[in-house]
Amino acid sequence: MPSVRRGLVLGGGGVLGAAWAVGALQSIQDVRGIDPREFDVIVGTSAGSVLGALVAAGVSVDALRDHQFGIPITEGPLAGYSWDYESATGGPRPSMPRLRGPGSVKLMASSLRHGLRMPPTAVLSAFMPLGSGSLERVGHLIDAITPMDEWSPHPHLWIVALDYESGRRVVFGREDAPRVGLSEAVMASCAIPGWFEPVTIDDRTYVDGGAWSATSADVAAAADLDEVYVVAPMVSFEADEPDSLLSRLERRWRSSVTRRCLGEVAELESKGTQVTVLGPGPDDLEAMGGNAMDGRRRLRVLETSLITTKAALERGGSGRLADAG
Repeated sequence: MPSVRRGLVLGGGGVLGAAWAVGALQSIQDVRGIDPREFDVIVGTSAGSVLGALVAAGVSVDALRDHQFGIPITEGPLAGYSWDYESATGGPRPSMPRLRGPGSVKLMASSLRHGLRMPPTAVLSAFMPLGSGSLERVGHLIDAITPMDEWSPHPHLWIVALDYESGRRVVFGREDAPRVGLSEAVMASCAIPGWFEPVTIDDRTYVDGGAWSATSADVAAAADLDEVYVVAPMVSFEADEPDSLLSRLERRWRSSVTRRCLGEVAELESKGTQVTVLGPGPDDLEAMGGNAMDGRRRLRVLETSLITTKAALERGGSGRLADAG
């Protein structure tokens, strides 16, 4: 019998989303028996691009989990590597943005010409002030696990970013994208508009791929896959009822992200691909709160995800999952 071709989509979601996704990957391995390193195609956006790069370089899910918990890693690409999860990306609040007008006048002009073909988030990103936060530590992490200025050893690692001038989604690692080093691509994919400094590669400027889509699951549609697992920290089909205004606003944003992801999933399913979506449920959302960059909640989020995602996979059979709550 022919082997099953599988794809893994790792969505954005900040520091807490990455922690949650590690729990989901652990559950996929434990319940479905699939080592994340064995996926034929890996698509990563924003925080998901960091996890995707690590997995594609041969980092095991056990190592990802233990590293989050502060357990020393003694073998594999992460062996001996130290990372401060609370401060490496600048902490729970953005640095003061650069007050020089909108982030991208060129993208503003492009949105006037092609706005109806761009997601509203891509258009909005043009009006955000230029971020000043640094992603240097993220670049160092990726360079530590892959040769500097080279791409991943995985043949089909695709990293999603947004061209901050044209508003076009760019999928680094594919033949139709500029050839760049992996650390550059990951930093570009993580450059949240208004939070982090945009990343310039050659003569183009890029920002977070989440400005186009928090998941970009439809990117996998061109790969002729039998199964796709979408690990989506920003997608929830059932929310909690938080008290704080920040958390309530985050849940409204999350509902729009979920609708977009479902559209992408429908495109995959129209090609005969079986899709399993994992997203945070009410218990996970309560652990996360309203700020995805608040690393103080990270271990609680991971511990919750290890329970909820395992339960969701166990009750979900082989089809689409509603959430991990």
